[in-house]
Amino acid sequence: MPRRERVMRMSVELPLWRALAGYRVLTMLYAVGLFATAYDRFPRPWVAVAYYCVLCVWTLATLPRVASAASCTKRFLAVDLALAVTGILLTPLADTHARIADGGPTLPSIWTAGSVLAFALKGGWRWAALASTAVAVANLIERGSPARDTVHNVILVWVASIAIGYVVEVARASERTLARALEIEAATRERERLARDIHDGVLQVLAMVQRRGAVIGGEAAELGRLAGEQEAALRTLVSGGLVPVSRVSQDAAEGAVVRMVDDETDEDGEERDRSGPVDLRSLLARWAGSRVSLAEPGAPVLLPPAVAREMAAAVGAALDNVRRHAGEDAWAWILVEDEPECVLVTVRDDGPGIPEGRLAQAEGEGRLGVAQAIKGRLRDIGGTAELVSVPGQGTEVELKVPRNPKKTKAESR
Repeated sequence: MPRRERVMRMSVELPLWRALAGYRVLTMLYAVGLFATAYDRFPRPWVAVAYYCVLCVWTLATLPRVASAASCTKRFLAVDLALAVTGILLTPLADTHARIADGGPTLPSIWTAGSVLAFALKGGWRWAALASTAVAVANLIERGSPARDTVHNVILVWVASIAIGYVVEVARASERTLARALEIEAATRERERLARDIHDGVLQVLAMVQRRGAVIGGEAAELGRLAGEQEAALRTLVSGGLVPVSRVSQDAAEGAVVRMVDDETDEDGEERDRSGPVDLRSLLARWAGSRVSLAEPGAPVLLPPAVAREMAAAVGAALDNVRRHAGEDAWAWILVEDEPECVLVTVRDDGPGIPEGRLAQAEGEGRLGVAQAIKGRLRDIGGTAELVSVPGQGTEVELKVPRNPKKTKAESR
């Protein structure tokens, strides 16, 4: 059965890395522009020119390194920070003491903050604190004394980098939590779908073997007993808790990753029809018979393929319950109503009805005919299923789905 894997990636980090790459380029141009406007004031401009040549080549050549956390390695961060610190310490060699004392900019200027922010994005607030401390020490050495403007800049870099690092850590934790929630939701939907399929096939066959074996007797009775045991075990398995989800993010740099498998075929093993809506009447026609009456509109009742299939399967599950609980001689009626806002299908029988509290008891025992095969299917396609039963007066199941439902779980699988 062809299946395709759908991968959803969620990351708030990628925009931050893109912003950092742009910031590094802009601040490089800013630092070069500051030097160009004050070129004649530098006693040794060749020191600054040599440094800016290295800075420009490094910034442009390492743009791919700041594209994601995976490409931003520890070695790159160390060299990048060393380049920033070197530029700060070279400033007294290129500029005059008077300009430095008056609060003149260092050679890398605000480009240094980009190096510290890379530490914050890569390793969180602890890495950011380490990098900003190194920059602070270099600034104090370059200035020679802890002047007010130097202390102000140092504290600003500290606070900004640590805050951004902390926000990144919180964002990563939130992404992991969201990915886990989506994985559990996907696993729950898959379990419900499998439970419906098992109920529609395997469980009913096992129940029939058990009943027929008890009637025939002899060796068939033993076979029926074994079938009953397997039915009970399978019901327990189907209605049990969630299986732990093993799908986890494979690459933290790409953000949280959720993998889901899409089934490209329907229950009959045929390719899904994605070309257009399906006439619900054609899917319900197979249920009509000598004791099942089908009343439908004269015009086609068009629904999306997945919605129509799930609606027809829910009708089939309701009729299976009629045969199983009301007997082979019970009559059933299917009424299809094509209303402007919704499609309504009603399944009614003349059986003995359902005693009060029986549905809750059956669900507790793992019997999913109503809970999953009917209500679960309608819930997945954005519809509702209502069951009304009066003891001695039969049962009525009302299935309703919006005329133009939004994208449903059934269609997204």
